[in-house]
Amino acid sequence: MNVWDIPIYNPAYAGKLVALNPGRVKRWLQGYDYSYISGEVNIITGHKGPIIKRPESELPTYATFLDLIDLLFVKQFLNHGISLQRIRKALNEAEQLIGGNHFAQRSFFTDGKSIYMQVKDCADALLELLSGGQWVISEFIKELGHQIDFDEPSGLARRWFPLGPDGLVVLDPKISFGKPTIIGKNIPTASIFDFYLGEKKRVNRVCDWLNISKEEVYAAINFESNLIAA
Repeated sequence: MNVWDIPIYNPAYAGKLVALNPGRVKRWLQGYDYSYISGEVNIITGHKGPIIKRPESELPTYATFLDLIDLLFVKQFLNHGISLQRIRKALNEAEQLIGGNHFAQRSFFTDGKSIYMQVKDCADALLELLSGGQWVISEFIKELGHQIDFDEPSGLARRWFPLGPDGLVVLDPKISFGKPTIIGKNIPTASIFDFYLGEKKRVNRVCDWLNISKEEVYAAINFESNLIAA
């Protein structure tokens, strides 16, 4: 198992990072049982599978790094009016046609023409998901793609810059167990924020103790404050 496939984010924390309810995170990762009354006496029961396919895990409701990125994309697709049913179908098509069941693939953003040639005749859900019916990748997909650094051999996401590539904060599963850190300093933003509060919000003290700039301190403060408010 590589570091991107290790379940490290519990539902509550994953939900904060991608702005989702923890219950929804669990359902999308693990699926859920349902029941409802049909007519006067018939009770219909069943199980709805997870949105995001992944290997069996000892921590089935915990998200891996790749799961986290997929959660982010599913949320954005839903926000733009695409149904969960179509998202499920698109991921199934992606697995069959382009060899992967993650949205967090470089080819979705940098090799659109190639994907179009593969899916245009037999994968309507994937084509519609990526293009809205035309081969013009939606701006929100491009924006998410710009936040992600992709691994060369696999083409899968390896780092996420939640504030954008210039935003000073990164999630890298190889650093601090995938917690948000300051780029290049490997210091968790939560630790900086705690130090800031412990020093009675004296930014200069935080800079001196941790040997980081004011800009980096404020980036950590703003990021953690937004997580708390979520």
